[in-house]
This record gives sequence, C-alpha cells and structure tokens, in this order.
Amino acid sequence: MSAGVLRLDAEHILRPVRLGDGAALARAYLANREHLAPWEPTRTEAFFSVTSQEQHAQQCVDDATAGRSVRFVIESDDGEIRGRMNINNIVRGAFWSADLGYWVDASRLHRGLASRAVAQIAEHSRAELRLHRLQAATLLHNVGSQRVLLGNGFERIGLAPKYLRIAGEWQDHLLFQRLLEEPLSSRREGP
Repeated sequence: MSAGVLRLDAEHILRPVRLGDGAALARAYLANREHLAPWEPTRTEAFFSVTSQEQHAQQCVDDATAGRSVRFVIESDDGEIRGRMNINNIVRGAFWSADLGYWVDASRLHRGLASRAVAQIAEHSRAELRLHRLQAATLLHNVGSQRVLLGNGFERIGLAPKYLRIAGEWQDHLLFQRLLEEPLSSRREGP
C-alpha cells in the first residue's frame, strides 16, 4: 500500500515515511521534545537517536507494505520534517476503519498546517485506502487538536477514561470520528 506526495502549501509537502528518514526524524523529535512531551508517551533517550528513528522508518515501510498503517511526514522546502500524520491500525473486514494520529512542529503552529494535512489524510483514507471511517482521540485539554478535527468534519463520539498512557499517566481522551463516505455537510446539518 503506497501513497504519493501531497502538496500542503508553498512550503510543505506530505509524503510517506521512507527508508533514510531516520536522521531527519531524530532532528524533528529532538527539536520538538518539550513541545511533544505533554501529548505523547514518555520517551527514552534511545528514542531520539538516528538508529532508533531509522528502525522506526523501516517499521513504517513494512507496515505500509502489509496494509497495517500508512505514516506520513510533513516536510518543509528545506528538507526538514515539520510534523507527522499517521493512519494507524487499519482494519478491514466489517470495520474498514483506522486511527488518525498527528503532530506539527512547534515552530509551525497556528498556520493551518495541521488542518490542511488532516484534510489530505482524510481524502487519502477515503479515495485511496477506501476506508469507511477514520477515528481520532485527543486529551481533554487539547483544544487546538479538537478544533482541527471538528473543522475537518469529525464529530465527537464519546469519552474514553484512562484511554492512553501519555506523559507517564493514564489519561482520559475525547473520541472523534469521520464517516468518510458522507459529504462533510451532511453530518453537520441539524433537524
């Protein structure tokens, strides 16, 4: 399962993680270590190494080939990685669904980059992966991410107590979904 390069704006593209991305991923995670710490699992020192990130890139490629996930990087025109967009846990059968996860470089916040990337990922999930549903979860206080999801046609579907171990603690998350076969406006209109 492969994906192409998608243009987000004049400075950024969205492309699949590929072999050789280890050094750029390590730089991106190191540069955003403090920024991401409240939103991600606790990371070991080894996580930030080129070796670990290159192993992760290999796993991303393997998972994409097997149809388990498709993981992307947001790359700036200087070749640096400025964020991630991940379609994880692709399930077929009766479900045809996947989980969306993402982050954007601290230096690129409040530019609409996450919103544009989520829109591209949702379209890719619908048109290329033929998924029925894309779901996402945010920490209760992650209002920015909630705005990105709601602005891209996701709807809140529930609360999951102690859903993920983030920043060293089991934390509650709000759950969102987008039914990809429906036009954006159909679910937003009230009775």
